[in-house]
Amino acid sequence: MYVFIALSLLSFRLNFFIMCCVYLFMDFDQIYGHESQIKALRESISLGRIPHAQMFVGPEGVGLLPLAIAFMRAVFCSENNTEVNACNVKFDRMAHPDVHFVFPVATNDKVKSKPTSGQFLEEWRLFLETNPFGSLFDWHKHLGIDKKQGQIGVTESEEITKKLSLTSYEGGWKGVVVWRADKLNTSAANKLLKIVEEPPKKTLLLFVTNHEDRVLETLRSRCQITEFSLLPEKIIRNALVRVGASDTDAKQLAVESNGSVAKAIDLFKKEESPFEDWFVRWVRMAFKARGNKSAVVELLEWSQHVAKSGRENQKQFLVFSIELFRQALLIGYGLDDLSRYKPKGDFDLKRFSSYVHNGNIHLIVKELEDAYTHVERNGNPKMIFTDLSLKLTRHIHKSPVLSN
Repeated sequence: MYVFIALSLLSFRLNFFIMCCVYLFMDFDQIYGHESQIKALRESISLGRIPHAQMFVGPEGVGLLPLAIAFMRAVFCSENNTEVNACNVKFDRMAHPDVHFVFPVATNDKVKSKPTSGQFLEEWRLFLETNPFGSLFDWHKHLGIDKKQGQIGVTESEEITKKLSLTSYEGGWKGVVVWRADKLNTSAANKLLKIVEEPPKKTLLLFVTNHEDRVLETLRSRCQITEFSLLPEKIIRNALVRVGASDTDAKQLAVESNGSVAKAIDLFKKEESPFEDWFVRWVRMAFKARGNKSAVVELLEWSQHVAKSGRENQKQFLVFSIELFRQALLIGYGLDDLSRYKPKGDFDLKRFSSYVHNGNIHLIVKELEDAYTHVERNGNPKMIFTDLSLKLTRHIHKSPVLSN
């Protein structure tokens, strides 16, 4: 009997802790930064001028999803709502019956075919509770599909239209948050145009994306766009202290995070990634490969290894590589203070920076961006990374362009 009571109390405390964690990141008063945008969003509510279709655009890791949910909460649980407390509790639990979520999905061990967001709501709520600033890559790992590319298909659009066309369960607002709207395929985006253009009364559609240019133009043009930017170091320091970092660690990690709360928290948790090791091996082999057959063979083996890692890993590595080349360029031009990356191993970024300059940086970055596009479009990864590696062997040896 006593054991049962103790377990019940433990369960209650755990659930309460989780709910509080969600609340901390899903209410305007607890959002990190973005004061001017939040002020404008609040004013739109108080004036009763809420655009029915909005798009939140900004870099990864600055809290766009918590912002979208906080805005939805503020609309639904406004002072005109006679059930404010009950409404807030439902948002705390991510279980408001008139709020729907759409996000990229793919088949996994649980769902073998035709996956939709509704089949992963349990996983989605847990993801929001434990990682509210998580990236698409984090979400894919959470679902166990990190070797696939999640998409939002036309079935999802049909479900959105159907749900928003019905009378709201509680007689007030109804809405949907489409996270990573850039993952809407063309058919899915086109299917939403009618309801975005002619929505039922008291309907709110929030589209969240880190890549505005990848969202269908006709859908973008029908939304009011709110842009968000990277966060200042002071805001990130406060966020880190709040999750348990010391003042000293928070100050250092805020510098390294480059304006991203998500990256800062990952650094604090010391979550390791293989990307630095991949990069170091890659550039060293590319440098040696000129006229060295054995190094070329190693480079091809490296390309095949990366090709097996899954498309999301590959895309993350390409983004990581672009940033590291950019950091090396800053150091090469004597702007060490602007370089924020701290190698985890014995990689000497300052020494490497002498090989990154105005004669090759644009060529290298273009090849990396092209490779990202090809991976995104389901190109053959072995061919993509082999071609990229061979091109790097040429570009890394180019000489700087001398100014007149």
